[in-house]
Amino acid sequence: MLKDGPIWALGAMSGTSLDGVDAAMVLSDGARILAFGDTAYRPYTPEERATLRAALGCWPGAPQAAAAAELVETAHAELLAQFSGYDLVGFHGQTLAHDPQGRGTHQAGNGAVLAELLGRPVVWDFRSADVALGGQGAPLAPFFHFACARWIGAREPLAFLNLGGVANLTWVDPRQPTPEAPGALLAFDAGPAGAVLDDWMRARRARPFDDGGKLAAGGTVAEGVLERFLEATFFHKIPPKSLDRNDFADLLTAVEPLAPADAMATLTGAVAAAISQGVDYFPAPADRLLVAGGGRRNRTLMTMIAAGIGAEVQPVDAV
Repeated sequence: MLKDGPIWALGAMSGTSLDGVDAAMVLSDGARILAFGDTAYRPYTPEERATLRAALGCWPGAPQAAAAAELVETAHAELLAQFSGYDLVGFHGQTLAHDPQGRGTHQAGNGAVLAELLGRPVVWDFRSADVALGGQGAPLAPFFHFACARWIGAREPLAFLNLGGVANLTWVDPRQPTPEAPGALLAFDAGPAGAVLDDWMRARRARPFDDGGKLAAGGTVAEGVLERFLEATFFHKIPPKSLDRNDFADLLTAVEPLAPADAMATLTGAVAAAISQGVDYFPAPADRLLVAGGGRRNRTLMTMIAAGIGAEVQPVDAV
């Protein structure tokens, strides 16, 4: 049995950028952030990333999915074993396929296995029930963002942007009494992010990512490619909406004729343009955009995002 009152929760995340597992502790009563605790990171090896990549798009029962699940469980157990003083674990698993209007969503990894390895309660499979009920499969992150807005003392609407494999936006009005109150939150996927950038770098430059956006900084955005990209039906759907990691893989084909720097500048410009389109759906202007995820370290991308929206753009580290 868990104790009454606030508890220390240890959350673990393996995102669609496939770089590794992040873990962090938070003290919470389920509504408020009371304190942040230790954090840690375990990178995937190139061989492990290859195993995960081979399983992308796979549903339960596929041999590649089983191999990915075993890897995810082992990697999480190795990282989480470093922690102590927590009451439960939150285990997201690794998203391999996401089709909320069709087959559902698939996160590899079994929380029961992790619970046995760690000897602690594990909360997991956060997304399946939400999708089954007509949701987009990311029900918890916006509630956390509402708590974050309260934690930093925000008084006006603001937004959180996560730049992982996909770009996710959460608009928050911290003046509302609770996150479930009408008008408190709007959350949705805005478009591709690190998935297309990293996949191009890996295929064309044999590097895992565009470090700091240096390659993109030396190129020119191909406007015709950008315009065709923004004609996609997804951008005209009213939120909430969500994407699979590979939904915009055709962008990689579109930039093939371009010089390397121009190709990366165009892909980076596409990510920024999608975010700008997403901001237009906010119920009211956000006075700032706080950026999380590995993409916040891409200076070229951050500059392009700031140029496309009428709000201050900061890495979440700033607060």
